[in-house]
Amino acid sequence: MAPFDLKHQPTGRYLSFVEREEIAVLKAQAKGVREIARQIGRDPGTVSRELRRNAATRAGSTGYRASVAQWKADMAAKRPKPAKLVTNPRLRVYVQERLAGRISRPDGTPVPGPQAPKFTGLNKPHRKHRPWALAWSPEQISHRLKIDFPDDEAMRISHEAIYQALYIQGRGALKRELVWCLRTGRALRAPRERSRRKTWAHVTPETLISERPAEVADRAVPGHWEGDLLIGLERSAIGTVVERTTRFTMLVHLPREEGYRHKETPKNGPALAGYGAITMSRALAATMTTLPTQLTRSLTWDRGKEMSAHAQFKVATGIPVFFADPQSPWQRGTNENTNGLLRQYFPKGTDLSRWSAEDLEAVAHALNTRPRKTLGWRTPAEALDEHLRSVQQAGVASTS
Repeated sequence: MAPFDLKHQPTGRYLSFVEREEIAVLKAQAKGVREIARQIGRDPGTVSRELRRNAATRAGSTGYRASVAQWKADMAAKRPKPAKLVTNPRLRVYVQERLAGRISRPDGTPVPGPQAPKFTGLNKPHRKHRPWALAWSPEQISHRLKIDFPDDEAMRISHEAIYQALYIQGRGALKRELVWCLRTGRALRAPRERSRRKTWAHVTPETLISERPAEVADRAVPGHWEGDLLIGLERSAIGTVVERTTRFTMLVHLPREEGYRHKETPKNGPALAGYGAITMSRALAATMTTLPTQLTRSLTWDRGKEMSAHAQFKVATGIPVFFADPQSPWQRGTNENTNGLLRQYFPKGTDLSRWSAEDLEAVAHALNTRPRKTLGWRTPAEALDEHLRSVQQAGVASTS
């Protein structure tokens, strides 16, 4: 074993060899972790980790010796260290599959998505398609590992380690083009400081958000939805509806109507772009009527004219519609967040009318089977299914 150089002690952030000798003496005297911590002036967690990580384990012994502990600490401090994704192929495959795995329809049929341009090392292509992928965030992957592999400590990695594998050249493991599978698709990490910068006739008094039931605000009761449109090139659009409690997402297919010609339809003629008031009301009603009655309590929408026929929608579905205040997107924060996630599949400046109802179903399925931090890393589909089962069991109990 190499001799210790006591002249070059680490900073106060790390345990010194002298402190480790003191820990060894107190440990031999059968002192507890908190007593040792008090005597050397360290946090109990620091002492506990030291005894666990740097114990002498040769020949089946679990004792603590200062010289062995110092050697282990020096070895662990050496840099550069091989990345965990390099040394653990099973973990690397899991991470890559959740980042770049292909999306599929609910029956398992894969959906190829658009043809993406060649990766050039720059940020996501401006007004061009990006590849469709499962696109779990590094944080989602990190926390989901604990659920999928509760007893396998080797299947653990922090979200920061995944980001470093993507952004730091020389870390290996993950290909650089996988940055396109992240939400932002940016090729370089944004500085943290930058991220901190910070009269409609159809809106009647009874449809103001202030008139919405108070139970909507606390998200305790499922069945309250938020909706809006994703607008694409040449007046194409997709309707998005998100349940506030479970974050379950449904996409409304809005194909252009017959006779539509971009920039050539009469200015005051019929709305043929696919999201006129009547067309929108019918398409949204067809989507929402597929839900159980207990999941159709209310709908909060932006103040867009596409919901001018909200009265007809309420007659058809029985769902009351409420409109957010002007320039107040935070009142529909769940929907705004979901629309941001959907822009990875439907970027701005692309023609959204090219996608069929089956394609939209596949994208919605990808979002609904993706774990969410706000749901305790469950998926929206799991949260919704759990709620429906609890309602069903309560109904059976009351009848019996």
